[in-house]
Amino acid sequence: MDVPATGAPDGQAAWNRFERDRSLRALRARWRTASLAAGWRFPSDWGLPEVDAVCAAVIKNGRVASAEVAETALAGLGRARAAAGAGLAETLADLAALHAVLADPDAVDGFIAPDVDTTPSRLLRVTALAWADVATDQLVNTEVTEPLTGLPTAAYLRTRLSELYRQARRDERPVADVYTLLVVSMDFSSVAGWPRLTGMILVADALKQVFDGGESVASLGPSVAGALVSKDARLASSGVALRRALNERLSVDVQLRDTGRPQISAVRLPATYDQACDLLGSLARS
Repeated sequence: MDVPATGAPDGQAAWNRFERDRSLRALRARWRTASLAAGWRFPSDWGLPEVDAVCAAVIKNGRVASAEVAETALAGLGRARAAAGAGLAETLADLAALHAVLADPDAVDGFIAPDVDTTPSRLLRVTALAWADVATDQLVNTEVTEPLTGLPTAAYLRTRLSELYRQARRDERPVADVYTLLVVSMDFSSVAGWPRLTGMILVADALKQVFDGGESVASLGPSVAGALVSKDARLASSGVALRRALNERLSVDVQLRDTGRPQISAVRLPATYDQACDLLGSLARS
């Protein structure tokens, strides 16, 4: 690694930037490790731009300060977690992981025991209120379209499935004989922040291009989308067209090229509507 020369004012400034960047990366890595150990469910969805903003707020001149100096950034993170679908308990456990990391700087590997009950109440209040602002707004202004990708939400797909299962009972024919769920899942564990968001926008664009004939396309989770399509002669060719469209879009971005090929799978619909809803929930967590 090239280390900036020191001595001259420009060299000292470069050295300060170098030390700050190194401290930011170290803090982020330790926080992530502690949060995953505390039960964060989806590693690929932990990294957000607001995480980096919090790290920047607590790093001063290459040194780690307390989390209290990052209240504004923590409020931003709380709002971002709610917007991304993280629950309040998970959000506060993530905050506890940050506090534990800052309170024990000698635990360089991040393997510590975060405890929400020992986290300063002011930090909990700031983060929880910010999370609640977004969560309440989402509840009041529920839409069937996911704002990031422009795709209908999983709630819309559940409504569509309920219609199909009612029709299947009337026709005495299993839904799985007529429809299948084509699922696209991405592994964003090697990227964070904007590249992950860009990736899902590109996935949505590819799905909307290929399935433009009335199929039900929806966002199923932070890194999963799907299309409810008829089991007819066009299914195989549509799958090939979808893979081609995804590869064309994702290969343009250098960071997204390194995520690996998107996983495309045809998932058989279960016998009942309740089982179908459980299936959508499991896909969102995969």
